[in-house]
Amino acid sequence: MRHKPFRFGLGIAGLAIIADQASKFWILEVFSQSRQAITVTPFFNIVQTWNRGISFGLFNDDGNFNALALSLLALAIVAYLLRWLWGTETTRMAVALGLIIGGALGNVIDRAVHRAVLDFLDVHVGFYHWPAFNAADSFITVGAVLLIFDYLFARADDRNSMDDA
Repeated sequence: MRHKPFRFGLGIAGLAIIADQASKFWILEVFSQSRQAITVTPFFNIVQTWNRGISFGLFNDDGNFNALALSLLALAIVAYLLRWLWGTETTRMAVALGLIIGGALGNVIDRAVHRAVLDFLDVHVGFYHWPAFNAADSFITVGAVLLIFDYLFARADDRNSMDDA
């Protein structure tokens, strides 16, 4: 039973990869018909954009070096997170780490196949547009928020229960 959170976290990572790649496949199909943005709400569009850099388009150029270097960096981080996942004892931590691992690997797959990451979720207010992102980015963000929540609140609860003993 010791490795149940590990297997659960791997399952979450696998589901995140599948959801990310399926959404990107759908976007590529939709935009093969028409290149125009799809307005969903007054503040949300579906677009197709390629990010060859990192978050928010930093280091976004056409060089092959970015795809290779960023993929290797992501794989090193995933290796570290897998080691962390192996030692985790809680389902909440397994979910957080699984989401981050799956999101990172989803973007690595994009870089391996396309030399860039497909971003398609466009949130905006008036003329201000948040940088486009994708499902993998969302999984990474939610996983990171869960890690922060665990660190700030769940561990404090654990410390308080130990103090009561």
